[in-house]
Amino acid sequence: MRPILRNLKPTGGISQFLHLALVGVVLPFVIFALVRLNFVQLALSVIVLSKWRMFAVKPRFWAANVRSGAVDLIVGVAVVLFMTHSGGLATQLLWGVLYAVWLIAIKPATSTAMITSQAFIGQLAGLMALYLTWAGGPLYGLTVLTGLICYLAARHFFDNFDEPYSRLLSYVWAYFGTALAWVLGHLLISYPHDNSSGLLSQPVLFLTIIGYGLAILYYADHFDRSSRLLRRQTTISLLILVVILIGSLYLRSRHLVV
Repeated sequence: MRPILRNLKPTGGISQFLHLALVGVVLPFVIFALVRLNFVQLALSVIVLSKWRMFAVKPRFWAANVRSGAVDLIVGVAVVLFMTHSGGLATQLLWGVLYAVWLIAIKPATSTAMITSQAFIGQLAGLMALYLTWAGGPLYGLTVLTGLICYLAARHFFDNFDEPYSRLLSYVWAYFGTALAWVLGHLLISYPHDNSSGLLSQPVLFLTIIGYGLAILYYADHFDRSSRLLRRQTTISLLILVVILIGSLYLRSRHLVV
């Protein structure tokens, strides 16, 4: 039931302007300032506390609101982690600006295309932040969190289409993400570095490419725009990208082993 959380937003006029100013300008600035002062834990707490409206309804709606707001929470936490791992002032400021764009232009949108974009941005940002921050942590934790991010992003995507099997399909995607993270997590290779500290680890690349291809096929089929040619082109393009990625990772892994 996605509209629950949306009904708590201001409806228009000065209240809508103040809401956008507070959330889209003040919050990114506060996060930026706290990270610059090295209060990372406090910045993460502010991100979590900014989602207080999820619980401003009856308890029976809490689970639906948490699921609906999970992607926004993932993006906020990811931005804090990106800022923390960014050494320069300009880069941290850029992340703050991108977060403001997310809060003002992307997050409030309700069209099918924009909600789909929200799901992909949430999954990509969440996985990038996870492997950037915890690539050297326990593998079981990495795999579980990968599956959780994939599940929440998939639910955000499928609920957008009123898919009757959204929970099942989300579980399937989460299982695939978990299995892929477990297999590839034994030898993490990231870009742009030759170790596991880069922004794009190979599980992130695989899940992004495969997820994007599957979403295109689902989107086209849902709106009766699917055709044999589109399915063939998407599948072939997806396979080519995956093969190129596997080949690139194989060569890099041999270089690291040697």
